[in-house]
Formats: sequence, structure tokens, C-alpha cells
Amino acid sequence: DPSLKNIIEQESLQWIFVGGKGGVGKTTTSCCLGTQLAKHRKKVLIVSTDPAHNLSDAFCQKIGRDPTPILGFDNLSAMEIDATEDLDKMQ
Repeated sequence: DPSLKNIIEQESLQWIFVGGKGGVGKTTTSCCLGTQLAKHRKKVLIVSTDPAHNLSDAFCQKIGRDPTPILGFDNLSAMEIDATEDLDKMQ
């Protein structure tokens, strides 16, 4: 059953990846999923690897490379990483 209710009720679910072409709503979907999951989970972390980071805009607060608590939530954090830069550092 592909529904938000189904996702929330799957207690064993640890990872959700949201992908797609530009402009299809990946950030909006990720933020909505994160806020809904935070109502039912102990801790939720949203990680953006998108070069055009928009989580800061979506949550109206500065979000950086480290997990940043989201205002209004005790258990929701977000971070915006540069996957290319991090990969270069590992090599």
C-alpha cells in the first residue's frame, strides 16, 4: 500500500531515499516526510546531497554540514552535505 500511513507505520523502516529530476518536489517531499515521521519516531534526520540545497529555505533557518535541530521539533534535524567535496576528501 503506497501511502504515508504505511510508511509511518513501518517501524523497521530506517532509511527513505527521495530522488527524481529537478523541479519534481524532492525537497518538499523530504521535508513533509521528515516532519510527519518526527511525530511518530524518536529521532529523524533529513540529509540533502542536492548541490542546490533548499532545506534552509524550506525550514526558514540556516542548515549546514552538521545535523541542525529544526525549530519547533525536539527530534528532527537536517543537514546539507556536498557529496562531491566529501568524496574528494576521502580519496
